[in-house]
Amino acid sequence: MRGNPFVPAQPSSRHRANPGGHGTSSSAMEMTTSGGGGGGGASYARVSEEQDDDPVVAAAAVAEEEPKKEGQWGPRALLVAGLVALPLLAFFVLGRESASMVWEMATAKLNAINTRGSTCTYHGHDVGELLGGLLAPGMDRDTCQSRYESWRYFKHFPYAPSRHLLAKLRAYEARHRRCAPGTPLYAKAIDHLKSGGGRSAAADEAAMEEECRYVVWLPFDGLGNRMLSMASGFLYALLTDRVFLVALPPNSADLFCEPFPNTTWLLPPVEEFPVPNLFSLGPRPSSSYTNLLAKKKIVVDVDNTSTSTAATPLPAYVYLSLGYQMTDGPFFCGEHQAVLGKVRWLLLYSDLYFVPSLYPIAEFQGELRRMFPDKESVSHLLLRYLFHPSNAVWGMVTRYYHSYLAHADKRIGVQIRMFHFATVPADDLYNQILSCSKQEHILPVTDDDAPAPAMAGDNATTTSGGGKNNNGGSNTTAILIASLYADYYERLKSRYYEHAAARRGGGGGVWVGVFQPTHEEWQLTGKLAHNQKALAEIFLLGFSDELVTSGMSTFGYVGSSLAGVRPTILLPAHGHKVPVPPCRRAVSMEPCNLTPPRGVKCRSSKAVDGEDLARHLKVCEDYWKGVKLFD
Repeated sequence: MRGNPFVPAQPSSRHRANPGGHGTSSSAMEMTTSGGGGGGGASYARVSEEQDDDPVVAAAAVAEEEPKKEGQWGPRALLVAGLVALPLLAFFVLGRESASMVWEMATAKLNAINTRGSTCTYHGHDVGELLGGLLAPGMDRDTCQSRYESWRYFKHFPYAPSRHLLAKLRAYEARHRRCAPGTPLYAKAIDHLKSGGGRSAAADEAAMEEECRYVVWLPFDGLGNRMLSMASGFLYALLTDRVFLVALPPNSADLFCEPFPNTTWLLPPVEEFPVPNLFSLGPRPSSSYTNLLAKKKIVVDVDNTSTSTAATPLPAYVYLSLGYQMTDGPFFCGEHQAVLGKVRWLLLYSDLYFVPSLYPIAEFQGELRRMFPDKESVSHLLLRYLFHPSNAVWGMVTRYYHSYLAHADKRIGVQIRMFHFATVPADDLYNQILSCSKQEHILPVTDDDAPAPAMAGDNATTTSGGGKNNNGGSNTTAILIASLYADYYERLKSRYYEHAAARRGGGGGVWVGVFQPTHEEWQLTGKLAHNQKALAEIFLLGFSDELVTSGMSTFGYVGSSLAGVRPTILLPAHGHKVPVPPCRRAVSMEPCNLTPPRGVKCRSSKAVDGEDLARHLKVCEDYWKGVKLFD
């Protein structure tokens, strides 16, 4: 491809030329307009009053302030009253410790109630550059500009982090500083790894009270897969009091900032690591957990796990193959977690978002409920906490955003991915996108569309001609295409150039711009420049008001989780046939675990809350074999 699509250009009033300075045969990004009117600045919703620190007081104040709006506040008041009464009931029935956990969960739920009046209630100065306390202060602004600037670009802040999650994150950051590479404790752990282990589980357990345990993430598959598996590995480290390190290859060296203050999450050069060939071990090495179980190098006795493993020498490390092959399925059983908890080093090889499969583990379920009272907030909060683009990538993001997207009143992201097992002709996929848009009222309608029914709320923002809305502002929509191919961008661009666009339900014209930063044709995960552009596009999707994503695409999962948006999902064309219906509105923004463990028989004696599990763990909207978290 020619030119750099992330260098800003000066577009004309009617058409925007390729910002690389070349013609449309390169990664062209032209703005095609339908209707009249001028451009308008993007606005960010703000909350005029600070929320009360005490969520119970805040909720009660709201209920008292507007007692007459029964239709709006009646059910909410009942819910608030129930949540306030629940900890008292728990205290008398379950005891002090359980009541404390219930109180934390009720408090977090009340926070969510107070911050979910609209999609942008928890926004602006209420969030601030540290995302409502999600991020820790003290990082160098110059070395990671995105960490302190991204909050100004995100349009949605649907979930506040719970107090328990914030406490866990701050405790984790302190542990990471104590155990990170370059510290005496890390050097001691490396010496243990070099020695090959050999101590009994009982001796290791006693030693580890003063020492550190690690999860080392290994790269596998494309950028979306990597980000989701990293988030999953980090959550596992939170749950098990481990330290999370990443072994980044050169093709990912300048993608992300360090996420933890005053330390590093980077594993030192793999050549220095005692385990050889770290990047080429694959899904079934001899050190994988299943192989170690088969060779009796690790013994699990469900009836008396602590006794059975006490005298058994444990290996220095265990390799966890949790990718789409799901070699080490027993990992997701409580009795196996009890043994793995005594192993100093765990090497994680995964390309999946396996968080949904952690939830059924009884030992983790309570902690996950406390950290994430709203189950669909897990990936949203973890991704915003962990991933901050490097300055090089952030420059691409902001230059493109301000050149092409900032002045739109509405930004719609359309992420298109076609898999080899679900290919259809380009005409069919394009028509699927249009059918989906018509079904779900997403893209602006044009004068060649059949009349579509007005959506609820359309009349509040109708335009009065000339592309101006009733408040005098411009009525502009920017459509961002993220795809390896230029074909769908060209078709949508022509559509809005050749046909006038209008508000659904009538009311005047609409300016529509169609943009695509790149079309690389091939996924080149081994190239740093390709990965940087891909990450930039993920964050540009994350700044959308609304999203259309491709089913089963981890790229789309990451974009919608960062955006805090429940996307409309284009269903895969299994059997090479366009599905009917063409798409579904996601009920949860959580990513799908496309390959959950199957055929694994867990024998842990600890009971799981089956009713809670059935309510929150269900089949994915886009893949009947996958599972995801729901509220």
